[in-house]
Amino acid sequence: MEPSLKNTTISPPPLLPTTRSLDVWFSTNLGRVTSLFALHTPLKRVTYRSKPWWSELLSMLRKAYNSAVCSSKRDRFDAALLASPRAARSTYFKAMKKAKRNHWSFFLASATPKTVWTAKRFAVGRPLPRFPELPGASTPPELNKALLDHFFSGEPAEFTDIILLPFRECLPLAAEEVSRALALCSPWSAPGADAIPNSVWKRVHSVAPHLIHDFLAPLVVSRSHPLTLKRADGIVLDKPDKPLYDSLSSFRVIALLQTFSKVLERIMHSRLSCVARATGLLNPHQCGSVAGLSASDAVTTLTHEVKTLQMAGRQVCTLFLDIKGGFDNVNPTTLCGMLRAKGVNPYLVSGTKSFLSGRSCRLLYQGSPKVFAPVSVGTHQGSPGSLLLFVIYVSRLHCEIPQCLTLS
Repeated sequence: MEPSLKNTTISPPPLLPTTRSLDVWFSTNLGRVTSLFALHTPLKRVTYRSKPWWSELLSMLRKAYNSAVCSSKRDRFDAALLASPRAARSTYFKAMKKAKRNHWSFFLASATPKTVWTAKRFAVGRPLPRFPELPGASTPPELNKALLDHFFSGEPAEFTDIILLPFRECLPLAAEEVSRALALCSPWSAPGADAIPNSVWKRVHSVAPHLIHDFLAPLVVSRSHPLTLKRADGIVLDKPDKPLYDSLSSFRVIALLQTFSKVLERIMHSRLSCVARATGLLNPHQCGSVAGLSASDAVTTLTHEVKTLQMAGRQVCTLFLDIKGGFDNVNPTTLCGMLRAKGVNPYLVSGTKSFLSGRSCRLLYQGSPKVFAPVSVGTHQGSPGSLLLFVIYVSRLHCEIPQCLTLS
């Protein structure tokens, strides 16, 4: 593919782009590149019956077994021919059992921290998927509507085709920003409906660095998130250790976005995070979803404060609070209003609004109708930009209490 990628060029964007024309331009050019992937990518398994432990020897033994069976059927009174299929069958199945055992031993011997869970799944087996059974939702369409109303409440917003004029404050996209965003993308994260993992885009960038930059530069300047990248697959997962699975609260939805969308989201995330601290959008004690601080820092700080007060003879009490369904109830209008009130650059506010509006999701579960439904409220879990937007959205819930340490 390398010669084809190096010779591939992106057509120039519309001179006066609108929401619809920019989406058509992006979809057309992205389709040209993804068609190369489909053309040059070999199938991992030739058929659904292919086995990794199969060999040419097993093919020969199976052929000999079938020939012996056919010969014995032609002459049913020859004792030697009747014994031949039994011997061929025994040899064939013993060789197959040995090949499986050797392949399994080699797989365990070469297991890594990332593949050990695959070995566990092979040994234990996958648990049967729980099909949500809800009162009043007996058919798949009724169940799909109940799940959508619960996790993605709100009326769908109408699509408006507007002219995207550039902002003076918007800096052009630099090549270093694309490289930095790709470096942060995990090659093992689950891809979306396009089935293209991050490792492919990293390889494309190393071969033809101009491609991804030419894709994203017009989107960053116009603050537009294409509709093509706003479609997600919502995987319905059951929460573990629930006594009953007859209510919607026993399940959660994880959105699988296209990996190319995550590159654009990380670029906008890095730009917004630079001004989030300076403008007071984040709580001063926020220890997650921001660069340089994680949940480990919050645990270390809490442990240190508790031990310090206990050594001074003080009594210490800790209160933990959790926001249920927080990601699913982020209102884009309220969030953009908070950004404007803090004086965030208008192009970042416009880009955030474009990212959150006009989204659609199709729920995937046993018996799902697999139809896309509009989503007007919430940020997708699994999106790089959703974490920062969520902590900005809930920053006003934190209050300073005297003689207390508040961590977020």
